[in-house]
Amino acid sequence: MKIRNIILAIGTMMAVTAVQAQEMGVTANDGWALDVEMQGSLSNSKTPLWLNANKYGISSLNAQNGYVRGIGAYDVNFNLNHNGNPNGNRILNLNAGLDVIVPVGYKSQGYKEHYTNHLVLQQAFVEANYKLGQLTIGAKHQKAELVNNELSSGAQTLGINARPIPQVRIGLNDYWKVPYTKKWLAVKAHMAYGVMTDGGWEETFTRGSGNKYNKNTRYHQKAGYLRIGNEEVFPLTLTIGLEMAAQFGGKMYKYNSKTKTYTETKVRSNLKSYWHAFTGTGAEEKEETSVYQNAEGNHLGSWVMRLNWKAKTWEAGFYMDHYFEDHSSMLFLDYDGYGTGNDWNKKVDSRYFRYDLKDYLMGVDVKLKNFRYVNQAVVEYMNTRYQCGPIYHDHTKNISDHICGKDGYYNHSSMPGWQNYGQFIGNPLYLSPIYNKDGYIGPRCNRFKAWHFGIAGDPIKGLHYRAKLSWQKGWGTYGAPYPYPKENTSLLLEAGYRFPATCSLRNFTATLGYGADWGELRGNNSGVQMTVLYKVR
Repeated sequence: MKIRNIILAIGTMMAVTAVQAQEMGVTANDGWALDVEMQGSLSNSKTPLWLNANKYGISSLNAQNGYVRGIGAYDVNFNLNHNGNPNGNRILNLNAGLDVIVPVGYKSQGYKEHYTNHLVLQQAFVEANYKLGQLTIGAKHQKAELVNNELSSGAQTLGINARPIPQVRIGLNDYWKVPYTKKWLAVKAHMAYGVMTDGGWEETFTRGSGNKYNKNTRYHQKAGYLRIGNEEVFPLTLTIGLEMAAQFGGKMYKYNSKTKTYTETKVRSNLKSYWHAFTGTGAEEKEETSVYQNAEGNHLGSWVMRLNWKAKTWEAGFYMDHYFEDHSSMLFLDYDGYGTGNDWNKKVDSRYFRYDLKDYLMGVDVKLKNFRYVNQAVVEYMNTRYQCGPIYHDHTKNISDHICGKDGYYNHSSMPGWQNYGQFIGNPLYLSPIYNKDGYIGPRCNRFKAWHFGIAGDPIKGLHYRAKLSWQKGWGTYGAPYPYPKENTSLLLEAGYRFPATCSLRNFTATLGYGADWGELRGNNSGVQMTVLYKVR
């Protein structure tokens, strides 16, 4: 069955979900809603960073690009009170969604930098909410948890920069207050398994380059957050959390330079592999007979925290996000007490190597309720240069010291790395693969420091604006460092106007954005982007 017929069939049964490509969307309460969105971008070279990034992968680097999009929702609430009270609590919610994008001016030769197909199925899911429990099946946009999604540069692990991955996800849709703690402790968590669908894009992107690619890669993510504090008593709360993800299984294709063909290798994807993805254990198949065993698949994550003060007229938060690729940067500690001689691989001493906390995203955000001209502001600093140091060394018979560095953020030797359809799933200040001209699916610059600023406001009714400014200095990677550091500055100026209800254009929202890049990291780019949203119902 053609994908168009599938979409029509799903669309007959349900309207599409309320989605927010740029924090704009629709919601339906006990019914359906439908939006149509059109966007066009025009740049002198590549699309500037902030006209392209943090839009759930709905973006293109092509100088001229655009799309027509259908977004909507079907939503129904059920009153499960058995006493027949029609005004009782509605504790069961069911919703379903579909989000379809038709790129304008799509050309197959622009596949590497443009939208991934003639027709993009951005979201398609069904979801059930019972009290605080939530079950989602399909591909759906999920917000970053502890940062301002409109103004922040983005979370490092579970961000909003790439297209959503089809998955089965179960968790809590809000914080659950722990009993007997008088609301001073609350927790929130989720877990998901899915399959990455960008294998065709990877094959086309690497064509003629000799670089590896993967298909049908399995996907896993989980996160847990603990909130300490009761805002009803005192306005200060502390939230600490752990976000983790893994890529495993599927098929890997490596280029053979002698035969000039790709060799297909099936990567283990059995039930035990799913358990190893959850626990971060197991061993890579190629390493099973070796003394050095890495965990099965690509494992990564972030320690996150947010200290928040919520007053009546303002709110401010301080947050941090420490990204890690393995145990060395996750635990800041690694065993280093191996013996010598015949005991070179035996643990004989209680000795450990300690790693420093040098890599992190650190930020402050403010919300002002009564000052409409500037009611949101964000300042962030980010450093990723350390990566546990420039030395990667497993102990040997001759050298017993065990020091593991060169973590290689967002990269992996056999898995696709932390990207989907060429956009990094985490923070877009890492240089995404779509910028690579050599068909390499990985980061060319993952060691950098950066400053990021953002403000937003609503100066008059119906008018909303935001501005973002980022500066970064990149050193490339440990494996392929730049001869000298490259700098980049990126700007976004954007304003959207929602026409009043008394106007004949009351169902329209128009948004105009200007973006620019300056520097060697992304090149000198400038462009404009126009978006029109029409609420059908």
